Amino acid sequence: MTGKLEYGEDLVRPNMLHAKALYAKYPHATIKRIDAGGAWEVPGVEGIITHKDVPVNRFGLSHKDQPVLADDKVRSWGDAIAVVAATTPEAASAALEKIKVEYEPLPVTCDPLTAMQDDSTLVHEGTNIAAHLKIRHGDVEQGFAQADVVVEEVFTTQRVEHCHLEPHVALAEVEKDGRIVIWTSTGRPFQYVTQLARILNLSMNQVAVKVPAVGGGFGGKNEVTIEPWVALLAKQTGKPVRMVWSRQEEFFVSTVRHPYRMRYKSGLTKDGRIVAREIEIISDSGAYVGLGKATLTKAAIHAAGPYRIDHVKIDAYLVYTNNIAAGAMRGFGVPQVCFAHECHTDTLAQKVGLDPVDFRKRNLFDERGIMPTGQEINAHALRTTFARALELSGW
Repeated sequence: MTGKLEYGEDLVRPNMLHAKALYAKYPHATIKRIDAGGAWEVPGVEGIITHKDVPVNRFGLSHKDQPVLADDKVRSWGDAIAVVAATTPEAASAALEKIKVEYEPLPVTCDPLTAMQDDSTLVHEGTNIAAHLKIRHGDVEQGFAQADVVVEEVFTTQRVEHCHLEPHVALAEVEKDGRIVIWTSTGRPFQYVTQLARILNLSMNQVAVKVPAVGGGFGGKNEVTIEPWVALLAKQTGKPVRMVWSRQEEFFVSTVRHPYRMRYKSGLTKDGRIVAREIEIISDSGAYVGLGKATLTKAAIHAAGPYRIDHVKIDAYLVYTNNIAAGAMRGFGVPQVCFAHECHTDTLAQKVGLDPVDFRKRNLFDERGIMPTGQEINAHALRTTFARALELSGW
């Protein structure tokens, strides 16, 4: 510990303004009116933005479904309505209390299973199923017909907040040539430039993203959040604008690990061979997709586990709800399915009366393995690691 690293909150500029955001009062509601007039009367306030100030008010990677600032409706507690820039954080917070928003509350959908039903309240237009991914390998019905034992189980995992030590922080400043420089705590600056240039309706060479020392991320700083707000306020005021999220905002606004509901059905022979596996994954995306489709794709690819199974069928659903939007986190969807397929493997061993280690030895990939997607992998490291784990654990 030398104290020499410069993190985002250490960045200070002359005449810098401080930004604070007003968030939704309801998890799902139509916005009838936004009146920010009173906020301008608070001493120290120099800038206020709403959706009317955003050049392109929808962003996202696979789905352009997320507003920079809520316009027609709010879809979760984490939706921001307006952002204020003031000479002090206290003045910005005081101004937020002067902004009047008229809502018409709507029914709320928090359970992804309910959200998938035809008569469920829609979070977006059309359907709550944002994506349906399919993987087919062999003929799963034929596999179950060959089985002596069929076992079906359901597993669930919870949402998880990243809790990185440093919260989200960003500072924007406009250079003399009009280029916007955004300092932000992220690990993906190039991906950010693409999205920010589109939101700000600027060419990519008019936007620069710079990264100070990052105080943890674990996937929680992979998606655009506060950067468009400080950039727009810097343009509006002509002054540098910095925003630092509180710990409360980290829990109620930032993305979380996707909660999964996973149904595993496997067919076994009497001698302990897995001959068929059917998997259904339902991922709670929250109000927006973000990296949800990419995360679910990786989960589906790894869902069957490192086992030789001739017949596999996987269906994975990404479902909108009015919960806080989920996103990337360590393992990118794989820890959830690993938990499920290994718990399921223990159950299968018990059903055929085998030691769980012996059962795994019968079904693990050999030196080379074929994934349900057809990808061939070198599995030597898998068996080596398995053997070493047994040795170290004294099994």
